[in-house]
Amino acid sequence: MEPNMEFLTPEEAIKVDAALLSSKEKFSTRLAIYALRCLQQIAEEKNCAIADITPEQVIGWIKQDEKIRHQLEIDESFEVFFSRLVISSMKPLNQISKELETPVEELTVEQVVGWFEKDGKIRREKGNDAAFLDL
Repeated sequence: MEPNMEFLTPEEAIKVDAALLSSKEKFSTRLAIYALRCLQQIAEEKNCAIADITPEQVIGWIKQDEKIRHQLEIDESFEVFFSRLVISSMKPLNQISKELETPVEELTVEQVVGWFEKDGKIRREKGNDAAFLDL
């Protein structure tokens, strides 16, 4: 799969691919990075905190995202599914924010990748390399 189909910039994709992560962890990391960007843009447009963003606002964003519209055929069920993925990314983003004592709005790609690497290492050491997100 090409990096642009993963909704990341080439630089972001390189950072994720270079990380010591399983395929499932890389998927979760890519999703969290895309979700962070999406949520940051929604928060800016709506002049609100990421924590205050509603699922309906995410669905609206998905409907208008040109990258998605250009690359995929979107129907209502996809919008709901993809919106749920974005919303579910709030769980790790909030954990990263809390651990780093940094607002979600200010998290960087490097911080997200680093957190998933750390979390993945802990999971492997415990013998549990299940995907982080409960999809």
